[in-house]
Amino acid sequence: MMANDALRRHRKSQRWTQTQVAERVCVQVRAATGRDPELDANWVSRLERGAITWPSGDYRAALCAVFQVAGEEELGLYPKGSAASDERPAEEAPSDDVRSLAADTELSALLARHVAETNVNALVLEQFDADVERLARDFVSRPLPRLIPEIRTARGAVFRLLEGRQHPSQTRHLYVVAGWLSGLAAHVSLDLGDRSAAATHARTVVQCAEISEHSPLRAWARSFQSLAAYWAGDYRRAGDLAQAGHSEGRGPGTGTIKARLLSLEARARAAEGDNRSALRVLALAHEARSAAGPDELPGVFSFPEAKQWAYAGTTLLAVGGDEHTRQAIGASNRAVEQYHAGPEGDRSPGDLQAAHLDLATAYLASGQVERAGATLSEVFTAEVFTASITIRLRNLAALLGSEPYRGAQSAVDLRAHIHEVTVRPALAGNPTEPR
Repeated sequence: MMANDALRRHRKSQRWTQTQVAERVCVQVRAATGRDPELDANWVSRLERGAITWPSGDYRAALCAVFQVAGEEELGLYPKGSAASDERPAEEAPSDDVRSLAADTELSALLARHVAETNVNALVLEQFDADVERLARDFVSRPLPRLIPEIRTARGAVFRLLEGRQHPSQTRHLYVVAGWLSGLAAHVSLDLGDRSAAATHARTVVQCAEISEHSPLRAWARSFQSLAAYWAGDYRRAGDLAQAGHSEGRGPGTGTIKARLLSLEARARAAEGDNRSALRVLALAHEARSAAGPDELPGVFSFPEAKQWAYAGTTLLAVGGDEHTRQAIGASNRAVEQYHAGPEGDRSPGDLQAAHLDLATAYLASGQVERAGATLSEVFTAEVFTASITIRLRNLAALLGSEPYRGAQSAVDLRAHIHEVTVRPALAGNPTEPR
């Protein structure tokens, strides 16, 4: 057995005892690996006596750090096969098989520690789920300025966690939460008329859905993109996006999302002028509603029956003709009734305004200007509107300025009133999904 004079010399030059060296090595290993090794003076003594010639990698690195040397050879630590180690008796050095087994064992231990590391737990994820559900429910009725900071805070917390380490299932869960929260941010932007920001948020939702392989989130993202395209006037793209959402091979999932996507497609096809497709898809939307299960999330991420009737009214009105106009009046009336009959906390002011606008437009199409005015009075009481409601009011004003309404005093009065309420900023005080 050949003594390790180099290691002893370095220790004595620092005037350290063997116990002090062992303690310093423990500190270094703990800082590097998180493990808590149990080393004492006996371990250092064995190193200096040459009983241990090639300690494991963590300990060699720790010794080099303790003595501040550039290479292990300066401490007399030589792997087998080196010129210095060949001078030692062969039986003193561990065999290649022993070293290989030790390295494999250390690798497994390192992998186990790596897999076990996580910065979240079940309670954290449960709280995020509860926050998303609450914000989704509040979104339809609470003032937007109060919700924006909460949505931003929750998104920031999720993004910071995703920068750390979690188990794969926890990471997927966080991406789903991030997707829903980005969906809320997308709604905020679209309600305020910022389509570019809404598109950015929507792409983030799609990315989160793809990473997490979450079908309902993916389908909802398509529905939102279709919605945004519709309000940008790109009706063909709106219809195609909705169609992609409900016909993707992986499916939209359970709940009312398929009815939403089909209703969006029907409305877009009607606006595009493809009446036959619009009526066919509208019938499929009603079938999907009858087969729908419970939604994963409430509020703005759900698709209540009242909203589906409102979409149907818009679609039938766009198809046109006396019979479809009568059907549009019936559908829009049904939407208004269901909104009023529902719980006040779940009632969406923006959706109710949109249903009234559809009903007023349908009355105009059937020549009932006075009834249209009475219906619009329900809309004029609002202090602020979403961007989409403002667009719809201005479209209605343009209709009132055309034949055969142009000369009627009631139409002139309605146009003036619409102009008065739409010159105000379109800030969504009580936001909802733009219809």
